[in-house]
Amino acid sequence: MDFSLTNEQQMIIDTLKTFVEQELYPHESEVEKTNAIRPELAAQIKQKALDLGLYAANMPEEHGGAGLDTLTLCLMERELGRANFGLQYIVGRPSNILLACKGDQIENYLHASIRGEKVDCLAMTEPNAGSDVRSMQCRAERDGDEFVINGTKHFISHADAADFVILFAASGVEQTARGPKKKITSFLIDMGTPGFTVEPGYNSVSHRGYHNSILNFDNCRVHKSQVLGEEDHGFDVANEWLGATRLSVAAMCLGRAERALEIATQWAATRKQFGQSVGKFQGVSFKLADMATELKAAELITMYAAWKDCSGQMTDSDAAMAKLKATEMLAMVSDEAIQILGGMGLMDELPLERIWRDHRVERIWDGTSEIQRHIISRAMLRPLEA
Repeated sequence: MDFSLTNEQQMIIDTLKTFVEQELYPHESEVEKTNAIRPELAAQIKQKALDLGLYAANMPEEHGGAGLDTLTLCLMERELGRANFGLQYIVGRPSNILLACKGDQIENYLHASIRGEKVDCLAMTEPNAGSDVRSMQCRAERDGDEFVINGTKHFISHADAADFVILFAASGVEQTARGPKKKITSFLIDMGTPGFTVEPGYNSVSHRGYHNSILNFDNCRVHKSQVLGEEDHGFDVANEWLGATRLSVAAMCLGRAERALEIATQWAATRKQFGQSVGKFQGVSFKLADMATELKAAELITMYAAWKDCSGQMTDSDAAMAKLKATEMLAMVSDEAIQILGGMGLMDELPLERIWRDHRVERIWDGTSEIQRHIISRAMLRPLEA
């Protein structure tokens, strides 16, 4: 396995480093204090990302995207992950679920999203259906050429700034060897569709400027042409997305951990106590060593999974290991970084307290750590019929 970067990959990293430092870092304090991103600032960041060719880098070239492979995308996500989440999210990476678009959907949703004209959000989670997606109560009932949708989704990220939602709803029941199982259908639904409303969500301690919303559907009617993929086969399009998003989460955690470690290392080298830098005390130096080791381990697991995906070999277990290791590593690194800085680490003059707050949700969304462990262990036990 070759660990060296291509010239193109190094160029992308260098471009992103400059972009993040010049276009995102300067606005972090404002976003953290206001919990909002000004529309004019968002438009400015988006346009610069478009000009640099950073927008929709995850989408195929034949559709107008940059067509980056999974490994290069992870390198990109790592650099963007160093910044406030709300700010870096403006550098759009449309959901790859949209590649299931067909007919008029291709231009109206897929291509419009790649050009930055529209922004998507994904609605799967419900108040009583989190990790157990099949238990969702939001339902879509067929009525001729239309579907009537009723139900509620919550924790829907970025819905307040989206132009349309990729909705997953129960559309029927099928009998299986393990009993009845809900069929799921995915839909493309424009904001403003009658019967569909978006309400402010909960006040989260994580990711200020990047909000969650509550979506209500009350006899919302959509034409069958709004089905994404095939009716009753919503999970077919979702499964492609889950692996990609778990790698994305893992890679962004690497970037945040790198930033936290850099701050802690600089502090340990320059902060004087008892006549010497605190980095000379084993209580601090050993923390740095453990943080660096955990970070490197998470990096290798994540990049190995991405490398396998480039050749179509990545398994669900590979993606689960990457997300599990990287998110739990970030928890350790951010906490230890604050411990090294002491009280100063909790002050908002530095980004450490933000990284520490933000890390917590990473072990929950896109599949909890427990779900990742379940995926990994089942892959180990299934061949033994256990």
